[in-house]
Amino acid sequence: MTASQTRFSRPRFALMVLLGVYPLITALLYIIMPLTDGWTIWQRTLLIAPLMVSVMIWGLIPMVQRVFRGFLNPVVG
Repeated sequence: MTASQTRFSRPRFALMVLLGVYPLITALLYIIMPLTDGWTIWQRTLLIAPLMVSVMIWGLIPMVQRVFRGFLNPVVG
């Protein structure tokens, strides 16, 4: 008897991260835009990018991996 093997699904992971990133970036834009009125787009991006990356690395991605573990690692064979 063999143990079930799983395989990490990059397309499923990308989908789950996208579903988390979209509302996150939208919320950040709603918060940042009024505070940065008159700034150029590169200045706003310079402010938002580190916030976005930090939230993704220490919050969103670990949560997606934990909550959707079974969906991201389907049984193979």
